[in-house]
Amino acid sequence: MGMMKTILGIGKTAKDLSEVFVANRTAQDENALDRFRAVQLAYRQEFTSSTRFDHIVNGLNRLPRPLMALGTLGLFAHAMTNPSSFAVRMDGLSHVPDPLWWLLGAVVSFYFGARELHHFRAKVPKRAVTSTRPQGAISGDAHANAALEEWYALSGKSPDWLDE
Repeated sequence: MGMMKTILGIGKTAKDLSEVFVANRTAQDENALDRFRAVQLAYRQEFTSSTRFDHIVNGLNRLPRPLMALGTLGLFAHAMTNPSSFAVRMDGLSHVPDPLWWLLGAVVSFYFGARELHHFRAKVPKRAVTSTRPQGAISGDAHANAALEEWYALSGKSPDWLDE
């Protein structure tokens, strides 16, 4: 029985040692699934606990872009169906002062800019893919060892003997 524990202990030690160099794929998959479930739960809570007011505001927030796109298409349809009326309206637009055009441009730019900035800030950055090989093997630098650097930082010792 003592021999079996020794052999099994070596197997566990080998497994733990191998996980230093190669990540445990099963644990990574389980962590990814847990993160996915947490995100799905957060989305579900965000969209199921809203009130009628929230639904109305969300609907209003989705209106400007389709209305501008459909309004532009409507201008083309109006120009083809009634050119004289379209010309009168466009002549009226030519009398709008330049500062008012600048103000309209600023309002539209800030609306879409703020919306884009909101989506940019809300995006979760993807983590960089880390290599499973030791750093020294990749860079060719014998001194690049993350585990040793961490040990030096925690112990307060200096790796000066490496430079000699």
